[in-house]
Amino acid sequence: MALKKSKNTLKAQLAANEITLGSWITLAHPAIAEIAAKAGFDWLVVDLEHSVITIQEAENLIRIISMAGVSPLVRLTSNDQNQIKRVMDAGATGIIVPMVNSPEDAHKALEAVRYPPNGKRGVGLARAQGYGSGFDSYKKWLEEESVIIVQIEHIDAVNNLEAIFAVDNIDAFIIGPYDLSASMGIPGEFTHPKFIDAMKRIKAVAKDMNMTGGIHIIEPDPKQLEVHLEDGFHFLAYSLDIRMIDVACRAGLNYFSEMKK
Repeated sequence: MALKKSKNTLKAQLAANEITLGSWITLAHPAIAEIAAKAGFDWLVVDLEHSVITIQEAENLIRIISMAGVSPLVRLTSNDQNQIKRVMDAGATGIIVPMVNSPEDAHKALEAVRYPPNGKRGVGLARAQGYGSGFDSYKKWLEEESVIIVQIEHIDAVNNLEAIFAVDNIDAFIIGPYDLSASMGIPGEFTHPKFIDAMKRIKAVAKDMNMTGGIHIIEPDPKQLEVHLEDGFHFLAYSLDIRMIDVACRAGLNYFSEMKK
C-alpha cells in the first residue's frame, strides 16, 4: 500500500484559500518535529536551506510529521531537480522553493516534482512509493495532491509577480522577508519605504490573481498572526524551532533577573 494513498487536505485548503498555520523545523532531533506536530500545526517545514539537516535526517523528520497527521513540506537549499526528487521520494507532501524570481524558475520546480509526461523527475522506488508496492497509487497522488509553494524573496520576483503567479499548478507563495529586504539593500529593515512598497505590490497582485499566499513570521509573536491575516495572507508560517526555544529561555531568565533585584 502506498504511503500517500489518503487525500492530503493541504492541497484542497490552499486551492480554497483557507487559513492554514505551519512552522519551521531547523533542528534534526526527532523530538522537535514530534512536539511541533502534536501541537496541532496544519503543516511543518523541514528546512534544508538554513540548517545542517541531512537528507537522511529529513526523511525521518518527514516520517514523524506525517505519522502525526500533519503535512510535511521541505524547504530546499535551491531549485535543484536532484534534491527535489530525493525529498519527494522521502515522502514529502510538497516543496517550498527558494528564490523563484521568474516563471522559468517556477516551471523548473514543477517539472522536477512530476514524472513524465508532465515533468522530468526520475523514477525510483523509495518511501513515497511504498518501497515499490505503491508506485501506481503514488503516481496518481503526485498529480492530484502534491504541493508546490514558491518563495517570493527577491525584488526581481516582485517585479515578475504576474508571470510567476500565472504558472499553472503553483499552489501558493510565501514571502521570505529577510531575503526580500536584503535584495533591496535594506536587510531586516521591514519599516523601510522600499520594503513596504514591495509588500503592497505583492498583496495587490495576489488579490487580483486570486493567488493564495503567506509570509514567514520569524519572531514568535502571536499578534503578528492577526496583522498578516488582515493583510490577506492565509498560508502563515509561525516562527521556527530555534526562535521559540530562544525566546522562551530568555523570557524565563529575564523574569528571574527582575525577581532578584
